Amino acid sequence: MVRPSLTMMTACALLALAAGGAAAQDKTLYIGMNGGDMERSYTKYVFPAFERIHGVKVVVVPGTSSDILAKVQASKEKPPVHVMFLDDGVMVRAIKMGLCQKMADSPVLKDLYPSARMADGMAAGVNVGMTGIGYNKKLFDEKKWPAPTSWMDFADPKFKGKVVFQSLPSSSFGLHGFLMFNRIQGGSEKNVDPGFTKWGSTIGPNVLEYIPSSAKLSEMVQTGEAAIFPLTPTGVATQKARGVPMEYAQPKEGSVLLMVAECVTAHNDNPALAQKLAEFLLTPQAQAAALEFGNQIPSNLKTQPSTPAAQATVDRFKGYMKTVITLDWDSINALRPEWNARWNKTVER
Repeated sequence: MVRPSLTMMTACALLALAAGGAAAQDKTLYIGMNGGDMERSYTKYVFPAFERIHGVKVVVVPGTSSDILAKVQASKEKPPVHVMFLDDGVMVRAIKMGLCQKMADSPVLKDLYPSARMADGMAAGVNVGMTGIGYNKKLFDEKKWPAPTSWMDFADPKFKGKVVFQSLPSSSFGLHGFLMFNRIQGGSEKNVDPGFTKWGSTIGPNVLEYIPSSAKLSEMVQTGEAAIFPLTPTGVATQKARGVPMEYAQPKEGSVLLMVAECVTAHNDNPALAQKLAEFLLTPQAQAAALEFGNQIPSNLKTQPSTPAAQATVDRFKGYMKTVITLDWDSINALRPEWNARWNKTVER
């Protein structure tokens, strides 16, 4: 009588373990975000705490903001990700396309920068930054060139064949750089004729290559091909930590506010847990880790930097914020398809 009952109990226990293991394996959340440094820092240092608390695996679907938006739009009734990170301008488009659900009300939302609370709670900034000028410090030192100070330095003849610019249709950095040049030429987000008209006689002749993203910049700086390019302080700091001789310069005309925002996708198959992940990523705990290990500037004002180096990063950022420019995203998103076609026809032809 005893032996069969023990056998039965063992069998039941094994079945329970197997069922639990299968359930745990099925408990997966997918998040769309930039690959590379952002993916590595979040996967190694940010997600594990959430995974332990909720018994879930968070898997990154990497891609640019445009890539992620296209994937979710193509399968909007059954989105491939539960949460998505998009650059702020792209997020505005995603919200208007109905691809996001409203974020659950949470006290953490009140701790964010006001600009990080988007569209009446439909999305929230995860980190904040700006696009300014990155440059090859080693090359500048060798040539005894002074550090850049203006967006118009991209048009300086001494940089002929040494400017690397991201493509306007695929990169926020390229879009920001072009729009700041356009403003200097007298244009606005509603009128880009001055920028397109003057590009070919100013910056255009200096451009070595238009790149779809910033992935190649590290290599191009190390080989000496790239002297100057649009980039963020975060991007520069990450490459410097790897020994790449980059520096950041704040343009006198101002840098462009660049916020990475998150939203929970509409119609995803686990909205409750997806909301918990989105909330967690806005907490001081998560953002302190992203700051220390990924140079991601917190959007949560209560985040306490855990090291002197992290504190110095935040202090520098606050200085850059004094001259930051906020773009008119409603105008940009309405006109951008036209700009993309014009760019492909007249700039990257």
